[in-house]
Amino acid sequence: MWEGENDMILEICKRAKEASYELAYMSSDKKNIALKKIADNLINDEENIISMNKIDVENGIANNLTNALIDRLTLNRSRIEAMAEGLRQIAALQDPIGEVVNAWRRPNGLEIGMKRVPIGVVAVIYESRPNVTADVVGLTLKSGNCVILKGGKEAINSNLAIIKSITSALDEAGISRDCVQIIESTSRDSTIELLKMDKYIDLLIPRGGEGLKKIILEHSSIPVIMATAGNNHVYVDEFADLDKAEKITINAKTQRPGVCNAAETLLVDERVATKFLPHIAGVLNDLGVEIRGCEKTCALVPFAKKASEKDYESEFLDMIMAVKVTDGFDEAVDHINKYGTCHSEAIVTENYEHARAFLERVDAAAVYVNASTRFTDGFEFGFGAEIGISNQKLHARGPIGLVQLTSLKYIIYGNGQIRS
Repeated sequence: MWEGENDMILEICKRAKEASYELAYMSSDKKNIALKKIADNLINDEENIISMNKIDVENGIANNLTNALIDRLTLNRSRIEAMAEGLRQIAALQDPIGEVVNAWRRPNGLEIGMKRVPIGVVAVIYESRPNVTADVVGLTLKSGNCVILKGGKEAINSNLAIIKSITSALDEAGISRDCVQIIESTSRDSTIELLKMDKYIDLLIPRGGEGLKKIILEHSSIPVIMATAGNNHVYVDEFADLDKAEKITINAKTQRPGVCNAAETLLVDERVATKFLPHIAGVLNDLGVEIRGCEKTCALVPFAKKASEKDYESEFLDMIMAVKVTDGFDEAVDHINKYGTCHSEAIVTENYEHARAFLERVDAAAVYVNASTRFTDGFEFGFGAEIGISNQKLHARGPIGLVQLTSLKYIIYGNGQIRS
């Protein structure tokens, strides 16, 4: 950490806290105008953003990032257009701030209501996906929260280019730049320093792997919503439609393997394994997926590598899939609850009882019947975007959208009542 960096982080946090008081009651119209201007700026500045992103991609290749991580890092015209579209969708969503979610009258005449309010200042620490920068800004701005961003070193040039477009739009909309700030240092020390700022930061949302999670748990004095690993499963039940199972497995594993809602393990009921497993393994292998399987899998799939215990625990974020043949429904559910990360889990079945039991018994933020895990996403859920997928159980679970970035305030109207 360079000299004076602590002071810089402290100053950023102070400015964000001060700006949060005005942003909290800013009109929806003004926030929406800013979001649309940001979307326009991203499109207008596309050439510069892609140019800066190429530097990050070249550095990533030089540092031997996996192909999946390079994919997460890469921006192109269609991805920038998707970022802009996400912002426009957020602008079109109903503003949750000010909504009275419940109200009642007490026998003493007090009228009590529960009103949605911003959380205040949100810090988001994330790694190699620069599109997160725009998503986070859109959601925090619309929900009336100031945001402090800290991206990873892999995407620093991309993030700074995106922030330049964003702050220019804030100027045009008459909104303080202190509402959206980025910490340019990518050092571990600066992360740890940020984690101490509980006087100014109301909520921390980390997006990253187990290393980041470990740092957060060790050092944060700020309340945390974890948006972390997705060790997700597709279970092909004995009553599965195998054509559906093939399509779902391929999509969940290969459509974008470097994201947290991709499937990492395939479970196959032994009653359909002989018919299904050699075929799906061959298709996956042709697509470049390495198969790591149990003994029964290896007996059916000669090119499969023997899976270790660690393989069943791993979020690969790569073209690797662990496979296990299960002795029925109960073993599949037990395996998921043992090795899963409570993120996204899917069953392929035509049996109503098994579908209902899977929904009830599997502990995860999103549980699917006959659909790919790749749908666990704010955009796909109709939220416009999301900051991440929470796999914890307090306050927010699943995609972290606008409502999850609010708190509640009790508002009480009286007429001179006093407590006896």
